[in-house]
Amino acid sequence: MSATASASEDQPDRSPQRHTLVQLLRQEPRGSANRHRHQIQGLIETLEQQQPANLSTPGSLELLEGVWELRWSSSQQPYLAVAPWLENLQCLAPSQGRGMNLLRLPGPLSSLAGIAVEAAVSIQTKDATTPLQRVEVRFQRGGWLGPSLGNSRLQWLRRVSQSFPAWLDITVLDEELRVCRGNAGTVFALLRRHDLALGDLLLP
Repeated sequence: MSATASASEDQPDRSPQRHTLVQLLRQEPRGSANRHRHQIQGLIETLEQQQPANLSTPGSLELLEGVWELRWSSSQQPYLAVAPWLENLQCLAPSQGRGMNLLRLPGPLSSLAGIAVEAAVSIQTKDATTPLQRVEVRFQRGGWLGPSLGNSRLQWLRRVSQSFPAWLDITVLDEELRVCRGNAGTVFALLRRHDLALGDLLLP
């Protein structure tokens, strides 16, 4: 059993829809869940009604913090693809106001090279009529990450000019599963990577 699966046995109080969605997202190889696109979309919409995230709830920001892997996306864009030969990771550290998207090869080759985009993240002010779900994203640097050399890492990053506001609505959140909707309308479903640590991936 993988580290992710063993660390996240479904709790008995979880809904059947949540259990089914997580099982579909765990399928290997990556991208297999795309065969169940319509089923996944329906499960996500059900969970958004059953257990809507609220980032003002105690403990929610701690749940948000960590390394997440994109396992399904409604987008057809290559950089949002879920494929067997690619790890699409999202590192979130709201306690530091930081985040990073990282594309890299899986397995033993993962430390050799990757494409990273760093961002400043902040929780938007709550609207009293709705749950607090929106995270503002301001992209800062992006580029190539190479292998580590001692205490440093080869990298080539350039400043990113962001001409439009970006945000994510975190619509479902628990210790294992995160669903979010982007400002462009894309839906993302991610699973926590218990085997990866923020401190090992976020750039200093």
